[in-house]
Amino acid sequence: MNGRRRAALSRPGKIVDMSDGTFRLLAGIAVPESSLIEEAIAYARKACEPYLFNHVVRSWLFAARLGQLRNIEHDAEVVAVGTLLHDITLNQSFDGPRRFEVEGADLARDFARKGGLDERRAQLIWDSVALNSTPSIGLYKEAEVALCTAGVCLDVGGLQYGLLPSQEMQGILAEYPRLGMKRRMTQCFCHIAKVRPETTYDNFVRDFGERFVPRYQAGSAVDFVMNAPFDD
Repeated sequence: MNGRRRAALSRPGKIVDMSDGTFRLLAGIAVPESSLIEEAIAYARKACEPYLFNHVVRSWLFAARLGQLRNIEHDAEVVAVGTLLHDITLNQSFDGPRRFEVEGADLARDFARKGGLDERRAQLIWDSVALNSTPSIGLYKEAEVALCTAGVCLDVGGLQYGLLPSQEMQGILAEYPRLGMKRRMTQCFCHIAKVRPETTYDNFVRDFGERFVPRYQAGSAVDFVMNAPFDD
């Protein structure tokens, strides 16, 4: 058996290996290798600013490690691609027309289809990207979507931070530093709230708009209900 594969399988947790069957250590964490994952890394590197590229890689490493530590059976290649591509439309030039997660999800699913994934796996990647800012749903979806969501939430808000051993956390942060992520990500969210407020009424971008963007106003679910074309 490949030595890198032994390293992965010796860790707690089960992996449904849908890659080419090899694993490597990245920042000390066992992750799968495949041509599709390498292409996703290249895509993310091209689409994302350095701080955001580091964020998506950390999110992948966190997702992979949480799956191992919590003994969650999952398709490791789907988790990799979904997590690496979850923020490919998050930038200060984004102009919709739909919310950035949906725009990104369509691009990620097209990438997966072109890479040879079947429709079920491609759809899991779509869900992982589309729900990355809606953890109240994503954390309760299929294992792949839930792990992607958990990895993102750990890196953005510290959810389940204490589950990773300190030395693993420090190794990941040293290899992929945050580079001012809180400030840079806030700028992106505020940009979206300014230029596409209609896409923010039911995701966390609304919170950034309300706190930081003067005269920000998004639609309300109350308005949708009250303005429905019915008598009662």
